[in-house]
Amino acid sequence: MKKIVFLTILFLNIYYNPVFPKNDLYQKIDLFGEVLENIKKDYVEDVDQAEIMDSAINGVLQSLDPYSAYMSPELFKEMQTDTRGQFGGLGIEIGMEAGVVKVISPIDDTPAAKAGIKAGDYIVKIGKEQVQGKSLMEAVKLMRGPVGTSIDLTVRRKNVKKPLEFNITRKIIQVQSVSSRVISKDKNLGYIRLKSFNENSDEQFLKLIKKFEKNSKIKGYVLDLRNNPGGLLTQAINITDFFLDDGEIVSTKGRKISETRKFFARKGDEIKGKPIVVLINNGSASASEIFAGALKDHKRAIILGENSYGKGSVQSIIPLRNGGGMRLTISKYYLPSGKSISEVGVTPDILVEETEKDFKINSEKDNQLNYAIKLFNS
Repeated sequence: MKKIVFLTILFLNIYYNPVFPKNDLYQKIDLFGEVLENIKKDYVEDVDQAEIMDSAINGVLQSLDPYSAYMSPELFKEMQTDTRGQFGGLGIEIGMEAGVVKVISPIDDTPAAKAGIKAGDYIVKIGKEQVQGKSLMEAVKLMRGPVGTSIDLTVRRKNVKKPLEFNITRKIIQVQSVSSRVISKDKNLGYIRLKSFNENSDEQFLKLIKKFEKNSKIKGYVLDLRNNPGGLLTQAINITDFFLDDGEIVSTKGRKISETRKFFARKGDEIKGKPIVVLINNGSASASEIFAGALKDHKRAIILGENSYGKGSVQSIIPLRNGGGMRLTISKYYLPSGKSISEVGVTPDILVEETEKDFKINSEKDNQLNYAIKLFNS
């Protein structure tokens, strides 16, 4: 009962506002207390009321969007702990949808990617634990573990009737964010694969661009952002700026003035107007979508591949009084055209779906990359 009284007071402190009808608010709080009392008295099994409260709080946050979530004090502390050399991961960026974990993107050369996990997969079972009803952070905790140990994942995939089973061994995930090579028979195209937008991705990227530009044969670039789950907004802005002379790159809009900003390109195109093809797929999210969307809106590049994921929002980690924390969406991204990326993504100029059999990014059977090369030769 003390817990219910405390929660009622807490709700009053947080949510009371003269704008809202006072009676409606009180009635909802009374109703919540009544529901809890009935659970305590009549539910078929004894329940931990503290756990119910955590679930209720998390339910409020997850009803807002797939990326907002509550972390209990134990989980919040664990997420903040430096576990280098002790814990490993699978190498996937995830979100929540319809109560289950959805794969935003498997990261290249990680256990998940090598096992065959794909963007858009739904993880319905982790080990013996059903995902339905768990929070995003609880699912993350289940997938983490000591390096070298394995975990079974049960996955539902679009257009596949039966669930897929994967056994994946955890490893320390270290992502080399930028790689490159010269492609095409005439060795005249610069290919740069950007796997994530990390702290120094822009420096690595610019170094490669300058190296390519010293090669007089280079007549254009293929920039590959497939399965790039995003990263730092500043990095997306800096790398996009390499290819624009002026104009807006992206804007963010939130309730606070500090979260409503516009970012513009500075003068200077590092490749002096050479043609660009940007490759995206369903695993291209967040910062990747800012990059591709800005170049598309400015007609600076041809976007080729499949529709991107549609994660156009910014989350902030907010510590709470009880030692826990919450992940809360505080603003959304908007492209130069004014369009939101959220739940929509970036639509390619040329739709090229990956071939289902034996498809592998950056290989001879990569039909999307092969199509991009043909564009330069047509």
